[in-house]
Amino acid sequence: MRKRPSRALVPALAASALFLAAGCSADPGQSSAAARTPDAGASATTTTTANSDQPLAVAAAPAAAATSTAVARPGTAGGKARKTSLKVKSYDSHTRRAVISAVAKGTSSPSPTGTPTPAGTATPGRTAVGDVIASAPAPGAPDGLLAKVTKVIGETADGTEVQTAPTTLDTLLGGDDAKGTVPVDPASFDVERLLPDVKVSWAKTGDIHSGPEGTKVPLGSLRVDVATKVATAEGAPASADASVSGFVQVKPEVDFSYGGGASTAATASTASTASGPGAAYLGVSGDWTSQWALKGRAGATAKPVRLPFAKLHADPVLQVGPIPVVVNLDLTCYFEISGDGRVTVDVEQDLKGDFKAGGTFGMAAGWTPVNESHMDSSPVRTSVTTAGSVKAALGAQATVGLYGAVGVTADLAPYLRGEAAGTVTATTPVGSGTKSDVAASGSWALYGGLDLSGTLQIQLAIFGTPVIQHAIPLGTLHREWKLADGKM
Repeated sequence: MRKRPSRALVPALAASALFLAAGCSADPGQSSAAARTPDAGASATTTTTANSDQPLAVAAAPAAAATSTAVARPGTAGGKARKTSLKVKSYDSHTRRAVISAVAKGTSSPSPTGTPTPAGTATPGRTAVGDVIASAPAPGAPDGLLAKVTKVIGETADGTEVQTAPTTLDTLLGGDDAKGTVPVDPASFDVERLLPDVKVSWAKTGDIHSGPEGTKVPLGSLRVDVATKVATAEGAPASADASVSGFVQVKPEVDFSYGGGASTAATASTASTASGPGAAYLGVSGDWTSQWALKGRAGATAKPVRLPFAKLHADPVLQVGPIPVVVNLDLTCYFEISGDGRVTVDVEQDLKGDFKAGGTFGMAAGWTPVNESHMDSSPVRTSVTTAGSVKAALGAQATVGLYGAVGVTADLAPYLRGEAAGTVTATTPVGSGTKSDVAASGSWALYGGLDLSGTLQIQLAIFGTPVIQHAIPLGTLHREWKLADGKM
């Protein structure tokens, strides 16, 4: 079961998924600038680069950085974002108050007055009004925290209590550039099973595997198996019991990029004062494999009926230079059936390919959708009887966001569609007493297809771009191909 409270899922595929190790080149002028700047709790183990032509590295945050924090002081000399020893000790999302501490485990660290403090205790007073803080998931902030300090309230036993307000990524990234695609660790997902017979499997490096015995899953992939009965159409014979079974296997990745073109005109003394990026991208992509079967005469309606069978959630941390960027990825697996409830089918198909969904920003066009998928399908078995139609999808809906703000929703729905048409005629000669002649004729066809749709959300403004006034549809990518056909 999920280890955290369920969240409202906005469609997305999600994500997706996610990571490697980060690094960035040192700024040759950073140490002298930092010496002239009030201490922001920085332990300058990682710095940003002064060369705007050198992009920041984007990679999976190493395990040791799972609680990392970065701080910037926009508008001050040497105020660019850097990794710090500060930690978000606690956060209250209702009041937006946080307790910030500097904990030096195993060593003594000087307080702001120069008095040593015992090892392992908080060192207060190292944050100030105007500081921008980016934190990996912390107590009270499971989605990570991106905030600006608006008031220093006072000292507590755990650290400095501050009032915060929301802010945007450009206040940290300024005129820097960053771009990368990071795979999601399949073991990082919390899983909520919504039906009894749902199995989850994954595999990662080190020959680590989780799931039913004998289930083969490629490295970095997550697989969800389901087998369940569905409602049978009214009047259908007992032999036409309906069921859906199969699996969805995905290897999700998060795509992130930021281009600080809108901030490049800033002077050296205000290099961290951002006016928004010149470009940005957030999306989810990955490899997709599914194999599933629909059998029997399902009770269906013209309007599709969707039944989710598993919800998954992960909060991978991207290390963008010194900055921990927390990505929130939700994935809902479902099946969906529609039709007239008259056709009986026994079909199965394999599907392999990839997908990409997200939003890209440019100064001229603003936010625009990205929507791609390439799939190959092969039928395993095909059979359709009785006139009628049915359509069934086994898909996944993903949402991807930053620091708890949903940005992109994507819905990838591979489907099977069957239809049959025909007539039955009976002729009996008048008064002959002979047996009637019965003739049946018709045709049937089976189709595979996929729909990829979704939306860009207003929260994408977290990059520092102009606010989206309303959700922007990704549009629907629709493809269909014939699997088999025949005559009756």
